[in-house]
Amino acid sequence: MLHPTAHELQAYFQQHGVQQVECVFPDISGYPRGKLMPAAAFAAGQALRICQAIPMQAVTGDYSYDPVFPDADPDVQLVPDLATLRLSPWASQPRTVVIHDCVELDGTPCLFAPRSLLKAVLARYTAQGLTPVVAPEIEFYLTAANADPSQPLQAPQPRHGRPEVGQSAFSLNLRNAFAPFWDEFAAALATLGIRADTWLHEVGPSQFEINLLHGDALAVADQAFLFKYAAKEIALKHGLNAVFMAKPIAGAAGSSMHLHQSLLDANGRNVFSQDDGSEAPALRQFMAGLQTHGPDLLLLWAPFVNSFRRYVSGSQAPVNLQWGYDNRTTGLRVPDSPPAARRVENRIAGADANPYLAIAASLAAGLAGMDAHLEATEPLVTPLSPAFAPSRRWSTTVI
Repeated sequence: MLHPTAHELQAYFQQHGVQQVECVFPDISGYPRGKLMPAAAFAAGQALRICQAIPMQAVTGDYSYDPVFPDADPDVQLVPDLATLRLSPWASQPRTVVIHDCVELDGTPCLFAPRSLLKAVLARYTAQGLTPVVAPEIEFYLTAANADPSQPLQAPQPRHGRPEVGQSAFSLNLRNAFAPFWDEFAAALATLGIRADTWLHEVGPSQFEINLLHGDALAVADQAFLFKYAAKEIALKHGLNAVFMAKPIAGAAGSSMHLHQSLLDANGRNVFSQDDGSEAPALRQFMAGLQTHGPDLLLLWAPFVNSFRRYVSGSQAPVNLQWGYDNRTTGLRVPDSPPAARRVENRIAGADANPYLAIAASLAAGLAGMDAHLEATEPLVTPLSPAFAPSRRWSTTVI
């Protein structure tokens, strides 16, 4: 629903027996916060507020971030984006979920709310006649929901009765072993309008990856946000936990959220490619922006202590901001593709990153590189050797 009237909303709720609406928004960690609201009140346009600090609430529950907001902790309005209204596939009773924006009482966006921040970055692209196209690849683990919380995470017991111990990368058998979960999860994604592409078993035990189809950056961030919400809720219904920590199991593969990014001009042409199909200067300028500003933005791609455990020298979790063509040892990669699909893959972000902030940081850095006509390093032709000695900070070398 793009612009439904109150009558149309009421009719929709009556048609589906909806009694409540989940009014959600992402906090700084990408966790869904919000309130439940009676469907009738929502359809009637009843105003909804929440304290201003909540968008800055962290996974610890703490939201005392002086001096970001005043000690008085005033309210913000929760304004629904009705284009995101969907049935809640995890609810036991008919319910809808709607993503909201946090708006100050004077009508201006709450600048530290993650969705507002991404919108602000996208407005800068719009002002230059450009439209970012983004596609995330999201990895996560399925673990046993009833495991002892004082012990390390355990691989769940699939239907054949033998917990996976690894060495099953890209196995369809092990993916099919949790068919009831996948069937319900796939149906949930369809209900939520999440456009998934390929599904696969990753390298770690009971680790999986789902690629979302490329699209408008804000819409894709909304889908990634709801993807995590749905995965956790549906997994619990099957005695599982969906875990998006960057490094949940010591010695096993980490979980990433690779971000594929391209830019279209007003005519729908990819600005990373020239008319003859060759690489355009904008590609390396965008890349240079990521290399230049990446160290300062790292905490938006790796927000927790655990995030940094994913970065392992010599692995495909790169510890550098080098770039290369089809080179997975670099933090920034240009996949082999036709000119119309030429793109930059940011491989730094972990699965634990807030998708709104991770995408905003990557796009902001790229645009800064284009605006300043920065020059990227030469592409790395050979793989980076694990014998490289680490330095003390992220740079275009290694850490």
